[in-house]
Amino acid sequence: MTDLLDAEEREILERFERDGLRRTADAADEIEAARRAARATFNKTRRVNLRVTERDFNLAHSRAREEGIPYQTLLSSVIHKYLSGRLSEKR
Repeated sequence: MTDLLDAEEREILERFERDGLRRTADAADEIEAARRAARATFNKTRRVNLRVTERDFNLAHSRAREEGIPYQTLLSSVIHKYLSGRLSEKR
């Protein structure tokens, strides 16, 4: 699992495992704030109208059926992955 962590996350994990971390007095507030932020991350707040070619529309529908998800979910996922740098072009 540690190979999935970046340097900062590994340092935090190592400190935790060495018992080098202590709970702060306002830990409950910080935990609740983190929970709110995590929930808000996936809230869909904007509607987008997008025009695509008939071919791309049909490909999106076909791929979504293969994945067993709605095509809107597939397109939203592709956009999110691209914008967050987790989707790259195949060459």
